[in-house]
Amino acid sequence: MTFTTPLTMTSPLRSPAQMLAEQSYDGHLSIHDGETADTLGLTGAPIEAPTHFSQFDPFGFALWGDDWFSSGCISAHFSTMVVEGEEVRAEVVHSGGNQAQISAQKTDGSRVLSGTISVDPHPQTALEARLASQGDPGELFIVDQLSVGMTSAPDHPVTMDMTTSNGSSYPFSLAQKLESITEHSPWYEDNNNPWGRPIVPKEMFSVLTNKVGNGFAIRGPALGLFLDLEVRCLGTPVFVDNEYLISREVVGLSQSRRVESYWVRTTLTDAGSGEPAASVLLHSGVFKESYAKYPKDKLPS
Repeated sequence: MTFTTPLTMTSPLRSPAQMLAEQSYDGHLSIHDGETADTLGLTGAPIEAPTHFSQFDPFGFALWGDDWFSSGCISAHFSTMVVEGEEVRAEVVHSGGNQAQISAQKTDGSRVLSGTISVDPHPQTALEARLASQGDPGELFIVDQLSVGMTSAPDHPVTMDMTTSNGSSYPFSLAQKLESITEHSPWYEDNNNPWGRPIVPKEMFSVLTNKVGNGFAIRGPALGLFLDLEVRCLGTPVFVDNEYLISREVVGLSQSRRVESYWVRTTLTDAGSGEPAASVLLHSGVFKESYAKYPKDKLPS
């Protein structure tokens, strides 16, 4: 057996399942519906971006053991949308220490995502660096009511059990997700793990934190998507059937040719102990052309 530095690990090809075809928010369907995706010239209804995170769990566990589930962090920028039926391969390059570089590609070589995985103590993550590089967003017309430092209303309690649907934004249960998850573990369903209770997969952290509205004023109706996502455990896994309190802060505003966007950091705090359990850094984009009142002279040609 030959070992090389850096160590490169690749996953089998996986075909992630589309579970958001019936997703709705603000009274309308999302880009995960095929006909709605067509209105924006997309090639199909994209898979929910965090679905790809599960392909990195075996690598995180191989590198850092149980620490991956108690302090692990996935930090990724999404480059290309994936539609149901397409296959994705994940890759990790580890040069030592508490962090590794990650990427995922389709069979045609197009990059789906890139970023970092790490455990505590974390070096600067991919999204921490990306957020720090953001400049002045310029004139905004959709997320213009937001400002950096703005916080959400008082903490909202949230829980994820096995059988309850996660609302109109995520119209499926954890049990349904586990039937199609790309990398399954019995630790998600039974007590036979180091913590003695089922844990929530990292790809479901954003589902848990978005079960209730974020309370921030975004003009619409308009269609959105995930641009960047970081999920991080803060010393403990997130547990099934456990109550958490949600708090949010706007930490950045941006725009590109087709979207206006905003960065929100959400903290999940254990309602019983009062200790932070996880954080989710989400960079959400809103398509300019999907907002009917967007100034026509400001739309991309």
